[in-house]
Amino acid sequence: MPNPAGARTLNRRPAMHAIRLEAPGRLQPAELPSPPAPGPGEARVRVRRIGICGTDLHAFGGRQPFFTYPRVLGHELGVEVLAVGPDAAPLRVGDRCAVEPYLNCGACIACRRGKPNCCAALQVLGVHVDGGMTEELVLPARKLHPSARLTLEQLALVETLGIGCHAVGRAGIEAGESVLVIGAGPIGLAVMQFAAEAGGRVIALDVNPARLEFCRRQLGVTAAVDAGAGDPAATLRELAGGDLPTAVFDATGNPASMQASFAHAAPGGRLIFVGLFPGAVSFDDPQFHRRELTLLASRNALPADFRRIIALVEAGRIDTAPWITHRAALADLPGAFPAWTRPETGVIKAMVEA
Repeated sequence: MPNPAGARTLNRRPAMHAIRLEAPGRLQPAELPSPPAPGPGEARVRVRRIGICGTDLHAFGGRQPFFTYPRVLGHELGVEVLAVGPDAAPLRVGDRCAVEPYLNCGACIACRRGKPNCCAALQVLGVHVDGGMTEELVLPARKLHPSARLTLEQLALVETLGIGCHAVGRAGIEAGESVLVIGAGPIGLAVMQFAAEAGGRVIALDVNPARLEFCRRQLGVTAAVDAGAGDPAATLRELAGGDLPTAVFDATGNPASMQASFAHAAPGGRLIFVGLFPGAVSFDDPQFHRRELTLLASRNALPADFRRIIALVEAGRIDTAPWITHRAALADLPGAFPAWTRPETGVIKAMVEA
């Protein structure tokens, strides 16, 4: 199987500082070899901002699929270009970029069919290979998406938004249809933003009243349902005009929620799994067939999603300002990170300044 053209960090150059997840629950300072000069089609970048997402939290808790320890986390990155190799144009030194962290081979059937997000040999920064909780990386230039207008924090949020953008694109949301998003964490919020952008009538479902209030206050989602109060199914029908929603996104990564979500979709509707967990999902086959549901998985995002998101944020059509609720310097991360895993901390999105 072809090897992905990935980040290169290992050589015998001077050391640089990093934070590494040595084992579940154990983030520690580490020193890594400084990356080499960029080769053809590559760029050397300075990591400036790192967004923390559910993947990082699950890895910290020992619950992340496709993961091995030790690992340098970090795939939501805002970076600055330090040097470019041959054939890296139009990228230039000084460019600020969002990073597309999905390192694909370019040769497998998925890559040949325009789906590099699910490459057969995919390596994701911070999951399969070491990521951005360090000073510098060498990356394929094609994985860097520059913007002269966005801040480094906005650029670090592009990948999170990309997960929602791609999921909504997979679902083919139509203007005016009822869209249920289960889970009001960062990925669910991203789905909500792009479902609304597509003209869907968004309903948020979560067990956390504070997150539902965030949806109302910051995203303008007026239909927010507390899954732990009353009869959610009856409430969903009421909000969808007597019917169930025709598109249901589960962004929880929770097996009980994912199995229950089959009951929330209208006949002829679509169910899109955005979150995942290390296990099996079961459902009642007669009910699934009777309603002729379409089940879709959504993984990562496509290069076009990154370009679209940057344009939308630049145009002011997507506001990232409310997302960041917590911050820490990279050196302080081992002390700050454990609190971010606790729901009572109220984290929507934590941002690390490197």
